[in-house]
Amino acid sequence: MNTSDFDYHLPPELIAQIPVEPRDSSRLMVLHRSDGYIEHHGFCEIINYFQKGDTMVFNNSRVIPARILGEKSGTETRVEVLLLRRLDKDIWETLVRPSRRVAPGTKITMTSRYDTTDEGMNAEVLEQSEGGIKKVRFSDDSLLEKLGQVPLPPYISTPLADSERYQTVYAQIDGSVAAPTAGLHFTSRLLSELQNRGVRFAFVTLHIGLDTFRPVRVDDPNQHVIHSEYGELSAEVATLLNRTKEEGRRVIAIGTSTVRLLEAAAKADAIQPFAGWVDLFILPGYRFSITDAMVTNFHLPRSTLLMLVSAFAGKDLVFQAYEAAKSFGYRFYSFGDAMLIL
Repeated sequence: MNTSDFDYHLPPELIAQIPVEPRDSSRLMVLHRSDGYIEHHGFCEIINYFQKGDTMVFNNSRVIPARILGEKSGTETRVEVLLLRRLDKDIWETLVRPSRRVAPGTKITMTSRYDTTDEGMNAEVLEQSEGGIKKVRFSDDSLLEKLGQVPLPPYISTPLADSERYQTVYAQIDGSVAAPTAGLHFTSRLLSELQNRGVRFAFVTLHIGLDTFRPVRVDDPNQHVIHSEYGELSAEVATLLNRTKEEGRRVIAIGTSTVRLLEAAAKADAIQPFAGWVDLFILPGYRFSITDAMVTNFHLPRSTLLMLVSAFAGKDLVFQAYEAAKSFGYRFYSFGDAMLIL
């Protein structure tokens, strides 16, 4: 298995630049693992594939304003800091661009373009590690929310009029630097309709980090070191999911981040309460313990997300579905259309 096995060509015009309105008017490809059958629907029709007693699991992490703009102190060199995760008070793992010009010891001054009081913050790069990750100490990280912007993926060039459109309608817990995009298709109305049908909901938290938008760069994906992400799954949710399995009903994961947390929390094919760092890297050959079905978007080539989906549905079938999506004009990536894998 090579990383190049997960490469494919995507015409740039199929990369969604803006979300559709309403959220559930996006398209839905339904992929049946049992026989390879592919269906094409609107996302709002997803309700027809679930039954009373099934449990849908949502990642309720909320995207933080993790993109901070500033200047190298004493110069006019512009820099961009992307927060990845908080290590301690005022100390964060980050990505800084341009990386080569920001060595350890560099000081950065940050102000908000929208703040007329010109309240700012200083930062210092403490050290650099593999993958371009830099440890940065801020003078007061309580100001980050005021100074920062919600970061959009690098393949989206169109500004977002409303930053809430890059949040799920059920987002609650601050901590992600990228949205759990499979959940962006759900509206409050659709969620109510699913509950009225007897579908049960469970909410977990996995704060999405670097690997959502970082391609695998090594030839052998087994050599890729995945960026750990913090997750929580409560005892109440664990009880519900185990009961769902015992009743012969399905556990449906909304998004690859949810899949990773569910599988990380599984012990002896049962879910355990979980709170900690998740570094589970799912590749073809992995045996899924908990996940019976998943909702996901169409992912970047060579990404850990595409590898996870290929592990769940089979690489050949997934790539067949991707070719069908391209021929039918599906929209790809964060603001694109969705896939339901049964």
